[in-house]
Order: sequence, then structure tokens, then C-alpha cells
Amino acid sequence: MLFKFPTASQAREDEVTPHGLYLSRRALIGGGAAALALGGTAFPLDARAATFQVPTTRKPADAALDTVTPIKSATTYNNFYEFGTGKADPADGAKALRTRPWEITIDGEVAKPLTIGIDDLLKVSMEERIYRLRCVEGWSMVIPWIGFPLAELLKRVEPTGNAKFVAFQTLMDPERMYGQKSWVLEWPYTEGLRLDEAMHPLALMAVGMYGEILPNQNGAPIRLVVPWKYGFKSIKSVVKITLTKTQPPTAWNRSQPREYGFYSNVNPEVDHPRWSQATERRVGDFSRRKTLPFNGYGDEVASLYTGMDLRVNY
Repeated sequence: MLFKFPTASQAREDEVTPHGLYLSRRALIGGGAAALALGGTAFPLDARAATFQVPTTRKPADAALDTVTPIKSATTYNNFYEFGTGKADPADGAKALRTRPWEITIDGEVAKPLTIGIDDLLKVSMEERIYRLRCVEGWSMVIPWIGFPLAELLKRVEPTGNAKFVAFQTLMDPERMYGQKSWVLEWPYTEGLRLDEAMHPLALMAVGMYGEILPNQNGAPIRLVVPWKYGFKSIKSVVKITLTKTQPPTAWNRSQPREYGFYSNVNPEVDHPRWSQATERRVGDFSRRKTLPFNGYGDEVASLYTGMDLRVNY
């Protein structure tokens, strides 16, 4: 079954990338399948990748004017510091990433700890979610992700009453992820959410985008997508999820706590020391647009922060 969460804040489906860039969205993606070129960008599939069914339904349209970002832009303009600090670095450097074998361990304050292989995860029912992505640097995209709710994975391990937060960890492989040899951050990359944030229906574990297996540079084989927060919260290439009693340390907050708060909800009223958050530039556009509180998902998520000062808890 497909999980459906119709809301007023979903990006429009009627302004999706042209058919030529989105030819295979209803195809079966199988192990050993040939790479399919989309808009000039080819994504080779691992020969051992399990098949999964690309969903044939989408989110309902809304009143917001959101055109899906061309796939070439979404796959060549990335922050993935494990493969360099330049926006174009990951598209080339991430070719070295090996996504098989790949396992995710879920442990901590849970009744049923679990280690599961990516191929088993690819067998679950998937849904397409067209989400806005907002970077703290002031640029944004609209991306059609393929994945499943994070809550469905967490329910399988049965969080205990002590679980208050969820910590995430990226693969540590400095030989292939050569950026991990730098001193930019303390590696491996880590992120975290409060448990109620992680259980929210909008929080997604993505394994694909634009109807295809997730490209390496975009966080293959599985990444988190939290659309109401700045993009650095949506950790890539996840290998471990730990439920904890206390707020976990996170990579950017540990590196520069005055600049990167634990919550990091999109907020036009709280500027980053180096970038105004009042406006943003959609990748591919020349003009800027006003930033929407919670990236436009306030109707769904604002209640999570009732009583909190979001200038202090940035």
C-alpha cells in the first residue's frame, strides 16, 4: 500500500520536469538494468540492486508556484562534504562510493534492535513525495523523492519510553569518501531529530529521486529528507540510527554551534551569520523569492514547536 498524506503545502505536481527528463518514472528499476540517461545525466545501477516499484501516484497539487528542479541541476549542484566542498565535486567524487553491501543498524532505546540490508528495504512500498529543499546558504530546489516514512522504520524497532531523540550517522570510509580526511568536520557526519519530529509523516527515508535509484552524489543508497528543515539536517548515506534519551551531538552544531542549531527549522526571521534567510534563490532562477516559514510546511509541523522560542532554538 502507498502511504498518502495530502496537505496544503505540497509542491505542485502539474509543473513537473518535462517528460523527456522523467521518462521512466513508472518503470521497474532492477538489478543489472542498464543506466538510463535523464536530461544528459546517467545513473548506473549496482548489479545487485533489488527491484522496487516506482509509484504511480503523486501528491495533490497546491496553490504554491513550485516547478520541479531539472534533474541535471539536482544531481550536479550538491553539498556532500565527504566528496569535497565545491558544489560540483560530489557528482564526480561520489562515483567511488560503493553502495553494496550496505546495512543500516537501528539500536539504542528500542525493544527490538535491527540490522537490515538495503536490498530488503527496497522491497517495501514506496511513495513519490515532491518536496521543497532549502539550503541554509540561501538556495533551494524542488525534488521528487522516492521513499517511505521514517516513522515506519522506527515503529519496527519499538522505541521505549526512554527514547526522546533519534541520532543518524553517515558511512565512514575515508579511502573512498576522501573528504573525510579533511578537518572541515568531525567525521563521520552525524545528525539528529527529536523523536516526535522523526515520527512526523513528512519525514522521509529516500532511496530514489526522479523515478530512479538515488544517485551517489545525492546520498545513495538511502538518505533522510526532512523538508521543513535546512538541507544539512537531511543526512546522506545513512548506516546507523540510534534512539537516545538525550539530545545527540550533530556534525555542524558541534563544529559551529553559533551558526548551526540543533533544530534548524527554515525561518526567514533568523539569519545565519553569513547568509540572510529572508529570501532564497531557486536553483536555475535569477530572481530571489521570499522564504516560507518551515519551508512552507508550517500547517503540518508548527505544532511540534508550540511554546518554543525559535530564535533561541534555531
